[in-house]
Amino acid sequence: MIADKIKVLITDDSLLFRNVLKNELSKDMNIEVVGMAVDPIDAMAKIKALNPDIITLDIEMPKMDGLTFIKKLMAESPRKVVLVSSMNISVFDALQSGAVDFVKKPDMSSSNDLQSFIRELKTKIKIASIAKLVTYKSPKKEGLKGETVKTDTSKIQLANLIKSSTRKVIAIGASTGGTEATLKILKELPKDVPGILVTQHMPPGFTKMYADRLNKVCSMEVREAANGERLQNGLALIAPGDRHMRLMKDEKGYYVTCREGEKVSGHCPSVDVLFNSVAETAGKNAVGIILTGMGRDGAQGLMNMKKAGAYTIGQDEKSSVVYGMPMVAYNIGAVAVQASIENIADILIRHLNR
Repeated sequence: MIADKIKVLITDDSLLFRNVLKNELSKDMNIEVVGMAVDPIDAMAKIKALNPDIITLDIEMPKMDGLTFIKKLMAESPRKVVLVSSMNISVFDALQSGAVDFVKKPDMSSSNDLQSFIRELKTKIKIASIAKLVTYKSPKKEGLKGETVKTDTSKIQLANLIKSSTRKVIAIGASTGGTEATLKILKELPKDVPGILVTQHMPPGFTKMYADRLNKVCSMEVREAANGERLQNGLALIAPGDRHMRLMKDEKGYYVTCREGEKVSGHCPSVDVLFNSVAETAGKNAVGIILTGMGRDGAQGLMNMKKAGAYTIGQDEKSSVVYGMPMVAYNIGAVAVQASIENIADILIRHLNR
């Protein structure tokens, strides 16, 4: 029935693109396009009249840019927004301001690219329909059983501790909502934290921009991983958007491989691929963290890490934009500690200081 369909408002200044989206999205029995807007001003009026569940939005728009629109929307009439954008660093500002997810705009001259884009957009609209609008708060400074955690002291202890140790590895996996969740964790960690590997489901190109963005606001160095790159304290590597990242080790220490491959658990890069390699290579010297996201990618890999002696952390339901990946991991017993995103950095620091 129509009442059960996901109601979508398309917002784009291109008449051609609006019509393409309407025609393609309307083919899905679970989606109803209730209207189309030519700019954010038009969209605000139609939101009041049509009450859509999801808004698709281009960042670059006339009369009001997409970022300003999202901030205004979240303040006045919060809605789920899926960005449809070209390569633009503002995508991450929009995610920080409340957008749920994004899809890279297709090459309209390529039928294959367009159809791939439509499939991805339909999937992300459906994920957004069950996602939560989450705003991250300051850390609660609570321990696992309510005891106070002195974060600053812990960070100093950690910095002193790791000067003599390069064996530890931290692996993080995330999908929908993960860009801000990972940022939340990394911003609270000290400069000389053990090497960090991050697999975030994201298109090629955007992972480089995401790494550059993190590098500007985090204490450690953050960059997109390159094949053969060495992992070291104070460095976080982000898996490239179209390559599986694996942890390897030789006589010199840890390094990563980044290679193309078939999708694993529905994704490339895959969290399972990263976690499985960390379980095999680092074993008990690793920490695995699974964050917000749809599906089950990373759950079995985290279980394999736990079986190999690694410490495992899962984001809780309340703070997850989509409680999918961490839920599956928790349900199969792969999560040693489940916590809100506000407390994961403190829990990680306490573990590393043991």
